[in-house]
Amino acid sequence: MKFTKMQGIGNDYVYVNCLQETIENPSELAKKISDRHYGVGSDGLIMINPSDKADFEMEMYNADGSRGEMCGNGIRCVAKYVYDYGLTDKTSISVETLAGIKYLDLTVEDGKVVLVKVDMGKPMLRPEEVPVVSEKEEVIDEPITVDGQEYRMTCVSMGNPHAVVFIDQDVKEFPLETVGVKFENHERFPKRVNTEFVNVLDRHTAQMRVWERGSGETLACGTGACAVAVACALNGLTEDEVTVKLLGGDLQIKWDREKNTVYMTGPAEVVFDGEWK
Repeated sequence: MKFTKMQGIGNDYVYVNCLQETIENPSELAKKISDRHYGVGSDGLIMINPSDKADFEMEMYNADGSRGEMCGNGIRCVAKYVYDYGLTDKTSISVETLAGIKYLDLTVEDGKVVLVKVDMGKPMLRPEEVPVVSEKEEVIDEPITVDGQEYRMTCVSMGNPHAVVFIDQDVKEFPLETVGVKFENHERFPKRVNTEFVNVLDRHTAQMRVWERGSGETLACGTGACAVAVACALNGLTEDEVTVKLLGGDLQIKWDREKNTVYMTGPAEVVFDGEWK
């Protein structure tokens, strides 16, 4: 089976062109191929499939074999793959995901995609949409007790669940390894949750680290960066267009409130091609 390892600001996946390849048990393969000691090493597996609803379908699995609805960094790499490897010559494409059809605009230089802008759709704020257990209409700056300590969270779904927690310290010093897993499996999140810990630097810039359900800490999370931008704006901490600084690099996020749509722009890169036997 031929594959390509790609990364979007450090969020790395193994990509397989399933217009040509067949994977019998993707969940099991995702666990094996993602292993950083005995496999290729990645945050998960992404299959590029044909679609009768869009130009392509993105089918993604986390490193633990669980199915993921959507990955912002992953979908940018899908766009680069299908263009760079000759599956399309269009610079505006649609991709079907479990979180709906996403629309992408490709910036091409010297025949290769260097930047991808993704229409990430509308942020969903109602508790049942996230989902999160709450009696309020929207979970904004709401207290939550995790491992005996109170935090304040804002919950946003970008097709997958996010809890955004603002902290008053450098995110690199935050004990993410111990706190992140407690958030992920907290009883208030019926489908578990991705948690972003955020330090707002100014009205246009926020710094974050992320604990992704099913993968643990990753260098970047595109849907998480979108959720952070929305949460920052909802709490009056930033403007509606922000640079989100992740461990792997920066993403430009804009929440167009009139359209109630979030746009994400960032890079995508090929790491290497290989063959799995």
